Amino acid sequence: MSATTRRTAALLLGATLVTLTATACNSTGGPSVSTEAKQTAAATSAPAAGAPAKPADSKPADSKPAESKPAESKPAEAAKAPAKVGDTIALKSTLEKGNTADVTALKVVDPAQSTNEYLTAADGKHYVAVQFQIKPTGAKAYSEAPWSAAKVIDDQGQAYGPTLADTKAGPSFQTPTNIASGETGKGFVVFEVPNGTKLDKVQFSLDNGFADQVGQWKLG
Repeated sequence: MSATTRRTAALLLGATLVTLTATACNSTGGPSVSTEAKQTAAATSAPAAGAPAKPADSKPADSKPAESKPAESKPAEAAKAPAKVGDTIALKSTLEKGNTADVTALKVVDPAQSTNEYLTAADGKHYVAVQFQIKPTGAKAYSEAPWSAAKVIDDQGQAYGPTLADTKAGPSFQTPTNIASGETGKGFVVFEVPNGTKLDKVQFSLDNGFADQVGQWKLG
């Protein structure tokens, strides 16, 4: 049995086991899609560039109290831009309370070339490789199959799941992938899509893809 065949069999077995486990344990209710990028400490604490300093509040000793004015209604806060490639989304598990992670979609390689001349995309299709970074932030280590946790979506709303191919874009995640809390791990997930497809979004979730919360990044 070749190394490729053994890896394919292991991935299929692992995906089957995690699917059965998640299906048996997952709670009811539809998933929520998270598109808000996690803000860095610098971004949340620093004042806006070029913003003038707020003058000190000083009043003359004999000044009269200001007349009361009706409160002005403030315009609704502008919608935040969706997360894009390079941004991090904080995700949480549905099955385990201590299972949380910061996930970053680092890179999209489209098209991606297979590393195996005998395992290539079907006629009329090509591979797309997406690199993710995973950093567990809770008490538990990340021990899942990222291969089964991601999908890409085109501009028509059609979703495409992962394939078992390895590409020259870089190393794929192993199955399972084990990352200690506070550490980071990187790897590619590969998809097979029809030629001419315009991909619009990429998604990722915990619990081997079965968590209620789904992270989503806008492409392009």
